[in-house]
Amino acid sequence: MSNPTTPKSPDLVLVGLTVLLVLGGFLIFSSASLGLLARSGASYTSVAMSQFLFGVIGGSLGLFIMSNIYYRTWRQFAFYIFGATILLTLAVFIPGLGMTHGGATRWLDFRFTTVQPAELLKIGYIIYVATWLSGTHRHVESWRYGILPFVAMTGVTGIVLLLQPDTDTFLITAAAGAAMFIVAGARWRDVAILATAAILLLTVVAFMRPYVMDRFMTLFTYEEDRLGSGYQIDQSLIAVGSGGLWGRGYGQSIQKFEYLPEPIGDSVFAVFAEEFGFVGATILVLLITGFVFRGLKIATHAADLFGTLLVVGLMTVIALQAFLNVAAMIGLAPVSGLPLPFVSHGGTALFTLLCALGIVLNVSKYRVTRSST
Repeated sequence: MSNPTTPKSPDLVLVGLTVLLVLGGFLIFSSASLGLLARSGASYTSVAMSQFLFGVIGGSLGLFIMSNIYYRTWRQFAFYIFGATILLTLAVFIPGLGMTHGGATRWLDFRFTTVQPAELLKIGYIIYVATWLSGTHRHVESWRYGILPFVAMTGVTGIVLLLQPDTDTFLITAAAGAAMFIVAGARWRDVAILATAAILLLTVVAFMRPYVMDRFMTLFTYEEDRLGSGYQIDQSLIAVGSGGLWGRGYGQSIQKFEYLPEPIGDSVFAVFAEEFGFVGATILVLLITGFVFRGLKIATHAADLFGTLLVVGLMTVIALQAFLNVAAMIGLAPVSGLPLPFVSHGGTALFTLLCALGIVLNVSKYRVTRSST
């Protein structure tokens, strides 16, 4: 076995896939942003520059820094990181600092830019849960030392996110926690109990907040109200179908100019599929899939359980966001508003994503490999 205390070079395959997705994602975003020119005087230049400077440049710098911080360092500060991200996320409710858009209060307005602290909370939650599970995994089957603490940590995170409300972010964060809980050795019986409780909770939320129920119902009935609740799904399917096999060509999407809601947000995949067709969309999905599986391979070679859990949690969030975004654009999942990783508008999302990947790359530096002898 190789010595896990001696750092190696980071996983070059994951580095290469990350570079491809970041550069390709920005090109896709830039094309989709042209649709802003035909909408309400929105500035293409300011949006593109914000994405490039804060997301691509700032995120790349964050990735470099995080990849050079020994990943076990995060264990020492896990509680404080989790607490700080909870408080930062609650700060969106401070008058004059928080910003409301579309009925949700999820952003901090610093005048020169806005920040969505829930993106940081996802990482804080994963670091804290990974720290706790790696220290108590021998007791993970215990209600007192295993299940109840996990429910408490996830519950606190859920309350903060549901207050905004941000149901989608809570669901993928809880799913990442569940994946880590399973990897740490939880019994399938306990997982089934927690899954049942989660479904019941989601049902209650759906009845308390009708828009959640409407999203599920619209998935099956969008044709009945193409100009209302089913508008986004209908227009997304038109965009995807218009791309055919090879697409209209880069920058040639028609739907992004007047028809697709949020062409630089959760509808960006539909713009890409219209311009690059079935072939291009398949390549993008395969790149993201390969990226996720490479990350999970790093998890299997991590030097300790903490490293494994960190990578599993982070890659689960990325995989679920990508799957749910793409599935929503082709009518296989409810429209959620989740961004497409590496592509959708959101400097905070891209910045935190690349910082998270820096952690994954640092874990890969201490991977355990078998010698050839």
